[in-house]
Amino acid sequence: MLSDYEWEAVQLSLKVSGIAVAFSLPLGILMAWILVRCRFPGKSLLDSVIHLPLVLPPVVIGYLLLVGLGRRGVIGERLYDWFGFSFTFSWRGAALASAVIAFPLMVRAIRLALEAVDVRLEQAARTLGANPWRVFLTITLPLSFPGIIAGAVLAFARSLGEFGATITFVSNIPGETRTIPLAMYTLIETPGAEEAAARLCIIAIVLSLVSLILSEWLARWSQRRMRGHN
Repeated sequence: MLSDYEWEAVQLSLKVSGIAVAFSLPLGILMAWILVRCRFPGKSLLDSVIHLPLVLPPVVIGYLLLVGLGRRGVIGERLYDWFGFSFTFSWRGAALASAVIAFPLMVRAIRLALEAVDVRLEQAARTLGANPWRVFLTITLPLSFPGIIAGAVLAFARSLGEFGATITFVSNIPGETRTIPLAMYTLIETPGAEEAAARLCIIAIVLSLVSLILSEWLARWSQRRMRGHN
């Protein structure tokens, strides 16, 4: 049986990861569509910026979020003064940090799905009088939907394991920002808490493994579906 401390960490992790994916998914679809369908100066730079969290240390991402969106950050100070809203020391900041870290994986999966959509189908719809929005909503989005779901699941799995950016940006606060990785870190530092840390470790492995298997299955299903349309 899990203790209240462990359940709290698990529930908070699921909440933070779910919110991170839900709020970043529309932007992820937009960025992936721009990278696949648009040509403009600076496209390579935009692509590099989107994928930057993949190569930067998570602590650096957390520090940049703190400088930009912290209580005294460039943007965060204005958010707090004008709206009384703050990301720091709250689950909202943990969700933001997780979203930033997982965003490149989401965009990459959605981008692959969009690239597999036959452009000729979109062109045919346009010649029949469909406007760009209708083409996207009725053709592009449904055909790439399995890849979008796979990207969301993959981002969810990555969010579950986020540690460095979260602890740097919003600290390690019980019940507020202490997700599974942060709870494990605390337990490892606590004498006699090895069993609790091991239980959380197993839970993290199971959740991540299920997410990865689901993502892989959806990716293969998407490929079979694309071949069926071709």
